[in-house]
Amino acid sequence: MSLDYNSLLLATGFSAGCLGVTLLGSWVAARTERFLLSWACGAFCIVATVFTYSAYAEYNAHGLLIATYMFLTGGFALVYGAAYQFRAHRLPIPRVLLAVLIPTVVAIPGIVMEWNAVTIILMNVFATILLLLTALEYVRNYKEAPTPVLALAVLYSLIGLSFALCATVLIADGKLVIAGPPQNWAETVNLIACIAGLSSIGALSFGLNQWRLAQVHKKEATTDALTGLLNRRALFDRYNNKAIGPGTAAILFDLDMFKSINDRYGHAAGDEVLKVFARQMELHCRTTDAAARLGGEEFALVLEGVKPGTAERIAENIRTAFGACDINVDGGTIRGTVSAGVAVGTETGLSLDAVLNASDKALYAAKHEGRNRVSVSNYLWAV
Repeated sequence: MSLDYNSLLLATGFSAGCLGVTLLGSWVAARTERFLLSWACGAFCIVATVFTYSAYAEYNAHGLLIATYMFLTGGFALVYGAAYQFRAHRLPIPRVLLAVLIPTVVAIPGIVMEWNAVTIILMNVFATILLLLTALEYVRNYKEAPTPVLALAVLYSLIGLSFALCATVLIADGKLVIAGPPQNWAETVNLIACIAGLSSIGALSFGLNQWRLAQVHKKEATTDALTGLLNRRALFDRYNNKAIGPGTAAILFDLDMFKSINDRYGHAAGDEVLKVFARQMELHCRTTDAAARLGGEEFALVLEGVKPGTAERIAENIRTAFGACDINVDGGTIRGTVSAGVAVGTETGLSLDAVLNASDKALYAAKHEGRNRVSVSNYLWAV
């Protein structure tokens, strides 16, 4: 029993509509993920494509074919834009407009001459290009969530290749004008690929969005909102039940006279000073180190796999770099200073809390000795 062409078209529209509703609902639940809205708009354009193409199949009006062409290229341009937005966190409006403008300009001769076969071939060719570009965007971002992202890339590629197949069969036929829309085995394969692909894309997109939301919540729970560093809870969770040996050092920083900055310049200026210091910490530590804001103007840096003398050198580098920063705030330019205390673990192993307590004693000594300096705990000499 052969598959009914109109039923397949209807099923394709239904799949695209379900995808659009899923994406729109996901965007409503997470307004920060704007790529979902772009993606949903693209899916709804594909639904419009199915309706206009169904009408063209019934009435064979050239205007309906032109509408189908515009909806299809516009929809897939938005789908490509959403994939780019997923990776780069911004919608590439110029690229999306070009992805609509170029197919329109190229199709003008065929539209004017009413060569419907040429128009349909171009529609399939540009659909293939846009879908393969969409797949490429996901491949470029596969590290974020490898399995679902690569699965999306494969699905978009397969749907794109099914459009390429339709174009190939029509080109091989060699006609400029045909009676209505083509109905051949390639068109059937294309519709089946769209139905299966769009349904799978909907499920994967929902799962991917849930994963992203979970990552956002995890980051919010473990990150200091102002500086982007780890918060106190995240730092202690990272080293929970982990003995701190002689190869690990903890540096405790405290910004000098920070209250006077808040009192004189305001809390917004104080926040800027905190962000500048956090940036200097990040610049002077490795990806394996743990930089955290413990609260207020107090920061900690835990260094693993360091040799004797390395921790105080890094602390000194951070102190010097921060002291050289001109911080622009309302009311002028200010410079801040910081004091630091350094401690390392022992052969028997210490808890993070114990090492930080030793760092705190060294920090107190640095403050007592005049601030803007680095002091080392006696634990260091036990190495």
